[in-house]
Amino acid sequence: MTMTTPTAATTTAVILAAGLGTRMKSSLPKCLHAIAARPMLGHLLTAAQQVFDDIVVVTGPEMEAVAKAAAPYPTVVQQDRLGTGHAALQAAPHFGEGDVAILYADNPLITAETLARLKAARAGNGLALLAMRPAEPGKYGRVITDAAGDVTRIVEWADATEAERAVGLCNAGVFCAGGPDLARWLAAVRNDNAKVEYYLTDVVALAVAEGKRVVAVEADPAELRGVNSRAELAEAEATLQSRLRLAAMDGGVTLTAPETVFFSADTVIEPDVIVGPHVVFGPGVTVKSGTEILAFSHLEGCVVGEGARIGPYARLRPGTVVGQAAHVGNFVELKATTLGDGAKANHLAYIGDASVGAASNIGAGTITCNYDGNLKHRTTIGAGSFVGSNSTLVAPLTLGDGSFIAAGSTITKDVEADALAFGRAKQAERRGGGALIRSTWTKKKTGG
Repeated sequence: MTMTTPTAATTTAVILAAGLGTRMKSSLPKCLHAIAARPMLGHLLTAAQQVFDDIVVVTGPEMEAVAKAAAPYPTVVQQDRLGTGHAALQAAPHFGEGDVAILYADNPLITAETLARLKAARAGNGLALLAMRPAEPGKYGRVITDAAGDVTRIVEWADATEAERAVGLCNAGVFCAGGPDLARWLAAVRNDNAKVEYYLTDVVALAVAEGKRVVAVEADPAELRGVNSRAELAEAEATLQSRLRLAAMDGGVTLTAPETVFFSADTVIEPDVIVGPHVVFGPGVTVKSGTEILAFSHLEGCVVGEGARIGPYARLRPGTVVGQAAHVGNFVELKATTLGDGAKANHLAYIGDASVGAASNIGAGTITCNYDGNLKHRTTIGAGSFVGSNSTLVAPLTLGDGSFIAAGSTITKDVEADALAFGRAKQAERRGGGALIRSTWTKKKTGG
């Protein structure tokens, strides 16, 4: 745990991330399950850091993986899981005089805009909370308001009467109050309830008892949904993918079949890119303007230059850089490879740990043999080179600029610039051999 010293003006977001995710049936902490290739905790950290000065993450015992995912933000440990109020209280030493918001790591879809609205609503009021009106309220806690619309209390479903369960306004679990007030209220929370836990929601009644005004900020239920199961994780993925697709199209990207394209949270695509159906973007992808990504391609950890053409059925793996106007065709895989401007690998090739010069052509069936069973080795192919179909390039290897590799060659030695290299077995021919083989097959089939 790293302690910080908050100042009077410091605003702080406290993220509760001690949940084990029992319903996930996983050894992985709940908040580390990913949507759009980013852990749920990471999504909330990204949103919170745009609104609050500091962030503190509350974890459980032996959750070093969560602390690592939270870095560089400090963590505190809730040694005994005694409820959400108890968890939030563990972070009280980090509260300053400024506003403090309590968030949940399993609410990954809350946007920075909604958090900013929450903080703005807190100004001039004792406490602000996020609320929603889901179509099926289920077992969410209910937000009870007075005639003026101010919040008087929150009642957990397990403790609610039938009349209270009929209330449509539900608690999303996110609160914002002044640091000193919130610390005092958390210390006063009791556990005399059905679950014998310290409920964070009880701070509402404590605020009201002190004459503080409590206001609810309503937001889209899809944004505020919690994730507690694999099914809910899939629903959150669908919601986020819809958001990312709309953002891409709003930014000038054409998606010919948007519902089939999947993005990562950090995907960067410039305007005037065309993305075909069933394309998947893994983490760390940047695509420059004017590029076309054809159907069923998979990109991860790569940069694609302006005006390139990728796919269909292409795979770009981490460390790959595709130059301007380069082509990567069907069933071509590039890994840790730089494909120069205007270079082409149009079909059925594996190019790994390689540098391919500008305007070079890689023929169908070409592979770079980059792994010797122990170490990876690089292949360097000069500019303007031609590698014929079904060539095997055994690394480490350098092909000079303008070199020409004959089809079907196995190349094990460096090739000079502008040289023609052959690496074939000598062809032999036996007259009548084909007929003899067919005759032999016929005799075996007929028993002759």
